[in-house]
Amino acid sequence: METTQPAEQRSAAEQRRKELLEAADRVVLREGPGASMNAIAAEAGITKPILYRHFGDKEGLYRALAVRHTDALLSALRAALDAPAERRQRVEATLDTYLAAIEVRPQVYRFLMHPSEGGSGSDRGFDAGQHSAPLLRRLGDELGKVIEERLDLGPGGQEAARVWGHGVVGMAYAAGDWWLRERPCSRAELVRQLADLLWGSLASAEDRPGAPGRL
Repeated sequence: METTQPAEQRSAAEQRRKELLEAADRVVLREGPGASMNAIAAEAGITKPILYRHFGDKEGLYRALAVRHTDALLSALRAALDAPAERRQRVEATLDTYLAAIEVRPQVYRFLMHPSEGGSGSDRGFDAGQHSAPLLRRLGDELGKVIEERLDLGPGGQEAARVWGHGVVGMAYAAGDWWLRERPCSRAELVRQLADLLWGSLASAEDRPGAPGRL
């Protein structure tokens, strides 16, 4: 019995943490970067000290939410890349998956990528670059791995794949951020324009034999 209790305790703690993150998500969906620890604690039906016990502070909560949403986005992006379709269609589907994610949940996007736009008092002091840069690096690293797995880029291919991964993520982030604020065109038109921009070297690269989901 003694050997199973720690595992049971961990499971209960993980479940409680999941419930608190879901409560935080609901507040972020309503309030965006202005979501406060007080509001999140109230949503979860607990006091703020208990919330601090689980996450430390707002930065700890931010990091936990960032992992949660980045994992979900990466899963969706991989599914789009591996779909049974022509390469151009998969590129467009991948771009659209990212843009749809930020369009459908703009408050969550703003909380993760522009946290300094909200908060007050002890919740203020977030630096957008300090927090958004690791998310973009992770997305760039993961996309670089996918490109390396699926395309034969010849000598220096690993380095090229990393450059492409981070370059594509940087392009999608900058273009998506601008588009979400100004809405100068439809999402479909933005996807088409970005795919056109990518289509030079990417279109001519050879697939690796047997690569999963070949681009």
